[in-house]
Amino acid sequence: MWGRVLLGQSAPKRAARNYITEFDIEDIKILMGVNLRYFRVLPEKRASPIFRGEGFPINFDAREKWPHCSIINSIRNQGNCGSCWAFAAVEVISDRMCIKSNGALNMHISPQNLMTCCRSCGYGCNGGYPEEAFLYWARTGIVSGGDYGSNEGCQPYSRQAFSGGTTPACIQQCQPGSGLNYPADLHFGKHLSSSAYSISADVAEIQKEILENGPVVGCFKVYDDFITYSHGVYMHRTGGFQGDHAIKIIGWGEENNMPYWLCANSWGEEWGMNGIFKILRGHNESGIEQFVITGNV
Repeated sequence: MWGRVLLGQSAPKRAARNYITEFDIEDIKILMGVNLRYFRVLPEKRASPIFRGEGFPINFDAREKWPHCSIINSIRNQGNCGSCWAFAAVEVISDRMCIKSNGALNMHISPQNLMTCCRSCGYGCNGGYPEEAFLYWARTGIVSGGDYGSNEGCQPYSRQAFSGGTTPACIQQCQPGSGLNYPADLHFGKHLSSSAYSISADVAEIQKEILENGPVVGCFKVYDDFITYSHGVYMHRTGGFQGDHAIKIIGWGEENNMPYWLCANSWGEEWGMNGIFKILRGHNESGIEQFVITGNV
């Protein structure tokens, strides 16, 4: 197996086996479903007035600031499908809907509905564009839906999507027995002109956005040594490039005087620190600060 070969090399001491290291190299590459070469440039939001590090807490965790939004704690699992772009987008949408509603809308938004019905978003399990997901959310709306096997919401993640292969067809109806009506369950972002925006590649700008409005989507380059991450602050040291990946940034902090971004991955709780990872902050590690996007509720 590819993972066993990797772990036999001179890997960082924080490398560890997980279920993804047992994948073949082709299956690992599938998980990285963002193509930054065709990243759509969104309007850039610049906070005003901007704090240059002054007034920000040393450590911040969105899960602690908004404890009434348990949805922020959720670690989702994209399975063997290149739908990280959809998961990152719906995770941020779910979190921000809950925050904006003061906990009234504490639900999972459906990656299944987004990846199968948004044609402008890309290619479903074969990759897509999280920035387009926010525009689709405002224009068309997205229904609720939990993870594979959960039966939660209108359209939970399907076995076909979780297992990889072809992208499921777009079905504009809720699963039988859900008690939900598809049109009534659609949730929309703010007006199209302000529904999606990027944050400049500036640490203080990103911090202020998260502190005031909630988690954001971050896109970065994945290398071999990220696959085997288990704990600590990640910095790329060894291994080849595997693809571009989208995740959710929920906060920041410092560990042993090393600044980091606190992030939630979509590879389930068996990976990393129960699905969470830390990545070096302030040095655009693997491009993490270069492509940060989000949207308005």
